[in-house]
Amino acid sequence: MPRLIRWKDGRAEAAEDPFTAVADDEVVPPGDVIISLTRFQVEGEHLLGQGRQVGVRVEPDEAVEALAYDLPRIAVVALAFPKFRDGRAFSAARILRERLNYAGEVRAVGDVLLEQARFMVRCGFDAFEAADGATPRQWAAVATRFHHVYQRAADGREPAFAERVRA
Repeated sequence: MPRLIRWKDGRAEAAEDPFTAVADDEVVPPGDVIISLTRFQVEGEHLLGQGRQVGVRVEPDEAVEALAYDLPRIAVVALAFPKFRDGRAFSAARILRERLNYAGEVRAVGDVLLEQARFMVRCGFDAFEAADGATPRQWAAVATRFHHVYQRAADGREPAFAERVRA
């Protein structure tokens, strides 16, 4: 089972996961759940009406904009990485943070590897199910390895060219 790592205030911490990931063909158990976007579109209103926290898993070929109306009521948006080389979830995370102003948890799930840590944090991810067994300490080391950045991103860090102008 992958470990859940949460990124908060520039630190990576191991975290308990209160959510149960539920496949489309499984019965929804009691408690907080993460379901597919397709299932959420059918059952989401009912599940949210039960007073539980609901997360939605979005696959790379699905648009996160489909959640725009419901985002204030969704606790977690889990963006899937079916293969480490599929980077569409990076764009989805930026859309959630920058265009849709989503303030809830954006979680990376699937083939999530340590080498991606820095880019995931910059794009707005704040929780990770590390598929490679990476520890929070390793995650933090990779995510903070470089001081300067060269472009703007969801993390709000100032790019090097703006630092030079200011200096």
